[in-house]
Amino acid sequence: MLTDSFARVHDYLRIAITDRCNFRCTYCMPEDGISLGPNAKLLSFSEIETLARLFVQHGVRKIRITGGEPLVRPEVEQLFEMLGAIKGVEELGISTNGALLTAHLPSLLANRVHHLNISLDTLRPDRFRSITGRDEFEAVNKAIRSAVEYRVDGSSFASVKVNMVVMRGTNDDEVLDFVRFGEELAALAHGGPAMEIRFIEFMPFPGNEWNAEQSIPWRELLSNIEQEFSLRPVRSPNAKSSTAKSFEVQSLRTQEPLNFRIGFITTVSEHFCAECSRLRLTADGEFRACLFGQDGVNLRDMLRRGETPDAMATAITRVLKDKWPEHPPVHELAFLNNREMISIGG
Repeated sequence: MLTDSFARVHDYLRIAITDRCNFRCTYCMPEDGISLGPNAKLLSFSEIETLARLFVQHGVRKIRITGGEPLVRPEVEQLFEMLGAIKGVEELGISTNGALLTAHLPSLLANRVHHLNISLDTLRPDRFRSITGRDEFEAVNKAIRSAVEYRVDGSSFASVKVNMVVMRGTNDDEVLDFVRFGEELAALAHGGPAMEIRFIEFMPFPGNEWNAEQSIPWRELLSNIEQEFSLRPVRSPNAKSSTAKSFEVQSLRTQEPLNFRIGFITTVSEHFCAECSRLRLTADGEFRACLFGQDGVNLRDMLRRGETPDAMATAITRVLKDKWPEHPPVHELAFLNNREMISIGG
């Protein structure tokens, strides 16, 4: 097992497969973009598979494919197949902005990538362009609905989560609209994927012009939602390692369950570091034990030097043993010499 100095067991690996993206979301990418290295610096599919198998051998059971935008990587279906064939992986997921998702739904479902997290920060096409720099609202909206309704021989995706980064003065007036959107999607699901709308606190990263006033504490959002909906706290089977505070949603008027959940990712106002089970591998091969961590090791370089699996496992263990008990306070996070969000992976 991959255990740190505070007895936290880490069984969840997030693998960024590219630092490229077809969107320019203001909270993720600096206005002037980032310096992109040559493709040769990215982990190859074979290297990703090798490292994934190494982590699985040491206790990882859940893998999520991230980016950048993972679906911009050419021939990505090959990677779905390679990761889907790894024995010991109990859950495979992908985080995507959804613009290219519809065409990939068959390959994802066929290769056990059954958990979809789709970013959508507004339900208004004009505001969508302002946040993302692209006119792709209709494509994303279609992809979400298609994913919820998608069936092959009676099989569907296990879960579809819509992630909204909430920013005061930008899109916070749409929070209730997103809960209603979740109700609409749950009706489309017809007993298929588990539906969840997730509200994510705006986090500080280099170049995203974060300020404390824009980041809305989750309890404020909760209070606003409870004006229209009845919420019941729930604990998932993986509650000990869950990052989200989740609630089942009911109609305040009828008290009838609406068959979906909302969740809050509370990194800024109420960290969940004590339960963290997540590890990260960047597109260029840097292993990180924390999203905000400053120390890591480049496993790509170790692979290309021909170092043994045991040597890489030792390096992973060393980084993990140095993992913070919790990340610094938010006012310090804003000044860390960190990488941009897009270059770390979502």
